[in-house]
Amino acid sequence: MSSHPTDFQGSVIDALREAIEQQIHNSQATVNGGGGHFSIEVTSPVFAGMSTLERQRLVYSAIAHLMRGDAPPVHAVDSLKTRTPAAS
Repeated sequence: MSSHPTDFQGSVIDALREAIEQQIHNSQATVNGGGGHFSIEVTSPVFAGMSTLERQRLVYSAIAHLMRGDAPPVHAVDSLKTRTPAAS
């Protein structure tokens, strides 16, 4: 895990999970990582019928505010997995 300077206060993992679960209806997010680099898995029925790219765009739009600025708390999402409940 690398060092990543940020002014963010609190748990970045919790902030990521909460942002995703608030923006994507009926979703469950698992977030791991630190030092600005994170792995995210999201399960939601909303993803049904969406392409992988559409799913990823939806997740990134939910967390974009955590990736903006000069010293954002999230530098990179190293792994992003999305699935529907039926595929879990």
